[in-house]
Amino acid sequence: MPLRSSSTIIIYSLLLPIVQALSTAADTTSSNKNIMSTSSVALRSVKQILPAAPRHWVGDGFHVHPVFSNKAFTEELSPLLMFDYAAPQQFKPNKGSPRGVGQHPHRGFETVTIAFKGEVEHADSVGNRDVIKPGDVQWMTAGRGIIHQEFHSNEFSKKGGEFEMCQLWINLPKKNKMTKPHYQPIVDRKIPVVDLKGASVDGECSEETVGEVRVIAGSFLGTKGPATTFSPVELWDATIQKKGTVVDLPFPDDFNCIIFVRRGEIDVISESGDPKRVGAQGVALMKREGGSIRIQSAQKNTSLLIMGGLPLNEPIAARGPFVMNTWDEINKANKDYMMGKFGK
Repeated sequence: MPLRSSSTIIIYSLLLPIVQALSTAADTTSSNKNIMSTSSVALRSVKQILPAAPRHWVGDGFHVHPVFSNKAFTEELSPLLMFDYAAPQQFKPNKGSPRGVGQHPHRGFETVTIAFKGEVEHADSVGNRDVIKPGDVQWMTAGRGIIHQEFHSNEFSKKGGEFEMCQLWINLPKKNKMTKPHYQPIVDRKIPVVDLKGASVDGECSEETVGEVRVIAGSFLGTKGPATTFSPVELWDATIQKKGTVVDLPFPDDFNCIIFVRRGEIDVISESGDPKRVGAQGVALMKREGGSIRIQSAQKNTSLLIMGGLPLNEPIAARGPFVMNTWDEINKANKDYMMGKFGK
């Protein structure tokens, strides 16, 4: 091998650290690409946490938390309007009239009632009558006007027991507010259940099943819920079994999103890794940025309702049981109800 000149050796010595630095930078770039590929969907962050609101009675049968508090009936939650949750409560056997709410009208939106424990009996002015049992969902479109009543079922009233339910109000688009009243009875066995897989805090997925998601409306991981909606809506009933479990839930990035902690406690983890704690009956209002929600359970057997939808971007005029777009329409709803024009 020919001998190198001293000048060649000096040049080589100077270039070697540069070559090594470039090689290290290339390896680092490749590594970063691999990391990003495991969490390529940006995580949503929490906009605001609403603590559990004080309870009040609706009729004499439903002792509820007004979950959305002062955010109810605002564009910030659109298309969702209001949400009442009756936490588990024991009722003694009742030999008198069933507890509940007597006949009352609605116009311009939909009510979604979910029974967790106990039974709710529904009857309305267009002839629908049904009993909502544990796990069942009643999706009622008030549309141009309906009169209905909601009571503890006769069977539940006689026996008594633990009662837990919730009711969500969903706005109708302006073009659908005067649609014909409609009723969707969705029984528990018709609601698809999707296994929920765990994840790590850095976004790596696992094959371990850590819970489940009941898909009531919209879709989760390609599984569609049975509810028919007038605008895009997501409504999932999720359970995480173990404390400390991390899950990633894909959610449309242009939808408003609300996480309600029905039972347990969670941390919502943002893109920066910053956790936000949400306790039982609390709510996380999510920013409309990012296509996935990362949640870590802080208690075992945590139960969540995850809901939201594409904002309607329409004026909201709400008074009592009527939700329209203008106050003139609200006044007309009152007159139509007084003149007996509802439920026809």
